[in-house]
Amino acid sequence: MHIGILTGGGDCPGLNAVIRAVTLALINECGAQVTGIKRGFLGLLRREVMALDAPAVAGILAQGGTILGTHNRCDPFHYFGAGGADVSAQALDYARELGLDALVAIGGDGTMMIAHKLARLGLPVVGVPKTIDNDLCHTDRSFGFDSAVAVVAEALDRLETTARSHGRVMIAETMGRYAGWIALEGGMAGAADVILLPELPHRLDAVVERCRQREAREGYTLICIAEGARADGEGLTVAQTVADSPDPLRLGGVGAQLARQLQPRLQSEVRATLLGHVQRGGSPTPFDRVLATRFGWHAAELVQAGSFGRMVALQGERVTSVALDLVAGRNRPVPAGHELLAAARGLGVSLGA
Repeated sequence: MHIGILTGGGDCPGLNAVIRAVTLALINECGAQVTGIKRGFLGLLRREVMALDAPAVAGILAQGGTILGTHNRCDPFHYFGAGGADVSAQALDYARELGLDALVAIGGDGTMMIAHKLARLGLPVVGVPKTIDNDLCHTDRSFGFDSAVAVVAEALDRLETTARSHGRVMIAETMGRYAGWIALEGGMAGAADVILLPELPHRLDAVVERCRQREAREGYTLICIAEGARADGEGLTVAQTVADSPDPLRLGGVGAQLARQLQPRLQSEVRATLLGHVQRGGSPTPFDRVLATRFGWHAAELVQAGSFGRMVALQGERVTSVALDLVAGRNRPVPAGHELLAAARGLGVSLGA
């Protein structure tokens, strides 16, 4: 048995833990040959691979990033290197030339979409959910998310000391695209006074009122805002429009915009911090190391069982799998009735309503 592994999309903590788990499980349980495809699907087009064995994955469990490299723009069905042409046949030809019996694709919604298309063309595929945004359907958790939340919580802890010392309103802007999971859990973990999410358009007046209340009582305010958040009746704040990006609307800057809107209406000084890619980097938390290892082992089990066209998923406490066509091209926002939203409201956290 010869199995390929690739990591697609953005990097995040825990990718190496999955690579390690898939490799070791396949070698130890069925003596498989394992090959790493470099830089995501780009490696299938540029013929860049590396052998994966026990020495190759030794010591990588706690490393951030991916030893295989990744690429967040390479879609063989719309290849940027060929003017957007469909070169998927070229990718499949190289997979056949390598003698791959299956491909384990580790990534987010874009990677799962490409994996699903390749599976429909005959390449046996197993998906592993990776995204700090935690917005993949049919899995309660994706690895990388807990590590991002930990970064946000620590940042809010640090911003709180400055807010308290100077009597300021401090704003932390998180990643997450159109889902507010990072801001919600990070904001709760970091004791934010205001949490603003894409799923719940906020009223500026409500945010101002909460800040004024805290000016009079505590003297400072801590705000956690998701990059896709928007005021009621307004569009998204977009820092850049990138034509050749998987998502041409590159979000970012809503925290600074909120600071400009709040400053004329408050006595306190208002400052914004864009956390950006620090949420993606560094070593995975112990939770993510274990989750990524569980996902990798389960992916190897699916390969050995010949159960292809599926993505590993965490549902409750159980690792299971779901059909790729239920995941590809879909995302999972924070539902309006989520328990953590009710908890936030019950604790007096403003959601901008």
